[in-house]
Amino acid sequence: MNGELWLLFGAAGLLTFLIRLSFIAAEGRYRAPAWFVAALPFVPIAALSALVAPELFLAAGELRLGPRFWAGLVAIAVAAWRRNTLFTIGSGFLALWLFS
Repeated sequence: MNGELWLLFGAAGLLTFLIRLSFIAAEGRYRAPAWFVAALPFVPIAALSALVAPELFLAAGELRLGPRFWAGLVAIAVAAWRRNTLFTIGSGFLALWLFS
């Protein structure tokens, strides 16, 4: 099992390297459509939202508006107000601690 796990890590690392290398190698030869370039800045927040949103609404597999939900709302409000990632994370953690 241990050897299979390292093989999986190696394959994932190689695949990641090749994907990143393909973008570097294609630089200047491929021009992405304007709509695609305009959408790229929203990819990180969309991915993060997909990871975080279920945790805000679900507790023990049930839909509940508990402390995580309220702390999430505080973090969203701070993010919209300050536009500072570190301040947003800190205020979210502080709100979760206060609401728990």
